[in-house]
Amino acid sequence: MRLGIAADHGGFELKEQLKQELKTLGHEVVDFGAFEYAPQDDYPDLVAPLARAVARGEVERGVAVCGSGVGACVAVNKVPGARGALITDPYSAHQGVEDDDMNIMCLGGRVTGYALALELIQTFLKASFTGAERFKRRLHKLKELEKQDKPA
Repeated sequence: MRLGIAADHGGFELKEQLKQELKTLGHEVVDFGAFEYAPQDDYPDLVAPLARAVARGEVERGVAVCGSGVGACVAVNKVPGARGALITDPYSAHQGVEDDDMNIMCLGGRVTGYALALELIQTFLKASFTGAERFKRRLHKLKELEKQDKPA
């Protein structure tokens, strides 16, 4: 799978570890930065390009990492077509894709250990949107919200 990954300083170390392992597992990993540890960087600057690439279909899915995962999650969801969630358990990693067509998984580099993060990503990547009618209806409503609530 062609996968995008991005992190600020709070998720940099975890991103680097995951990037290498995902490549070993056969995924094409596109790194959106940070490319070095920079304590003053800001997560929106790094995860927004990832979210745009996912929304445009340039990468199939994305992983965004900041210290807690919360800021990265807020930022990616500002991009129309990006559907991200902070994931802390395997059930949500697959259910978010199956029911909600989640295309970006957010992680907390300071709160999620490497082994769990890798398990969550693998679960996320193996999951597929079921396409059930009720889930399609909900996605349509989300797309309408994106159109209606654009700032002036």
